[in-house]
Amino acid sequence: MKILHKISFILVIVGGLNWLLVGLFSTDIGTMLFGSQDSVISKIIYVLVGISAIYLIFTHKGCCGCCKGDMKEGAMPESKPAM
Repeated sequence: MKILHKISFILVIVGGLNWLLVGLFSTDIGTMLFGSQDSVISKIIYVLVGISAIYLIFTHKGCCGCCKGDMKEGAMPESKPAM
């Protein structure tokens, strides 16, 4: 499940950055890389980003150390001392 969480997280980040580009520059990553929004590859990527967002909505709290309560609010994760 950890790998699925990481893949979903990356896809949601890509989707968020895509919306940033759409908002600022009216530029869509999917159309730049794969042609129009009607292309099959673009649609697959958009669907995967959406499914990833839904997956993270329901599973993120169980996967994230910050959300589990392992960390105090506002605290940074402890780093291991350098050897």
